[in-house]
Amino acid sequence: MAQQEPEELLELSSGTRGILEEHDLRPLWEVEDDMGHVLEDPDSDIWKWEDIQTAIDAIEEDVPIADLPPGFQRRVAVPINTANAISNTIYVGIQTVSPGETAPSHRHGANALRFTIDGHEEMKTVVAGEEFPMKDNDLITTPQWEWHDHVNDGDETAAWLDVLDLPLVLDSLNAKNTFEYHELDRQPVTKTPGYWESQYGRARDYDETKRDGIPGPFEGKCEATPPYRFGWNDTLEALRQRADNDTPDPHDGYSLSYVNPASGKPPLFPTMSFRAQLLQEETDPHFHNATEVYFVIEGEGATHVGNEALEWSQWDVFVVAPDEIHHHDPDGEAILLGMTDRPVFEAFNLYAEAAAQ
Repeated sequence: MAQQEPEELLELSSGTRGILEEHDLRPLWEVEDDMGHVLEDPDSDIWKWEDIQTAIDAIEEDVPIADLPPGFQRRVAVPINTANAISNTIYVGIQTVSPGETAPSHRHGANALRFTIDGHEEMKTVVAGEEFPMKDNDLITTPQWEWHDHVNDGDETAAWLDVLDLPLVLDSLNAKNTFEYHELDRQPVTKTPGYWESQYGRARDYDETKRDGIPGPFEGKCEATPPYRFGWNDTLEALRQRADNDTPDPHDGYSLSYVNPASGKPPLFPTMSFRAQLLQEETDPHFHNATEVYFVIEGEGATHVGNEALEWSQWDVFVVAPDEIHHHDPDGEAILLGMTDRPVFEAFNLYAEAAAQ
């Protein structure tokens, strides 16, 4: 009798399976099978939070983290727009960790970050030896080849957005994502709170050559991204100051990029750029050849893509496909997290953008 793969032993109820299929979602451990396929013409689309939440609740009820296969011990609902992700370059998933659970420590070659949707002080992601609390709307980097695990020591389930460049590596480049498990579920905490922030603030290490292994065995021309937590209060204050003092961009409103703390410049990762975007009025239509994914931090409105209106509200996720004419129309004030693969195009001098005629 043939031995079953670990993921084949997992049983989702028919109700959970129906919810996932109805709303174009899949659990993370099933996405693996379709890696290595590129969709030629990905569409613009939207995933409503109430549907995502229903799927998450159903998966959480069916599957404890401890029962998931090694390497996929993360309970994640993945929006599916291409064969296995939201785009051919950017992967987005919505992950939850229940009270008392640990998503075990591992590391990989893909760049990743967490944007907290519903968090608290006792929900922590541990990266490179430091515990980072996951409070609402915090953005925390998980650089290449850094150990990371997620630990919920509180009494409430936490949820966040996972964003990785996996499709670019696995699908578009047809390359391998180097991966390793830690010998412990929880990596040792070897840094005091605030260590990484202290090393990449205004005061810097005098002798940069003493740095050891950020981010790992990968080499290139870009400054490595360190572990870092962008607290939402600071980001929101900067965004408000921009709105009170500056003129909005005609296409993006008031927009601030998350910079690489090592260089002080965008993009945050060599393959992905992120921005907090405050909209107070309708923007002008434009188009570009990069993919853009959005998460609605707060507010509601619509993004018009071609002849279609993607109507969104808080915590919805939507994607604008390349070369589609689009503009935003908030109902009052709204704040979005914008994510794009623009740095990939800029690296080859291939990025193109223009206002719609």
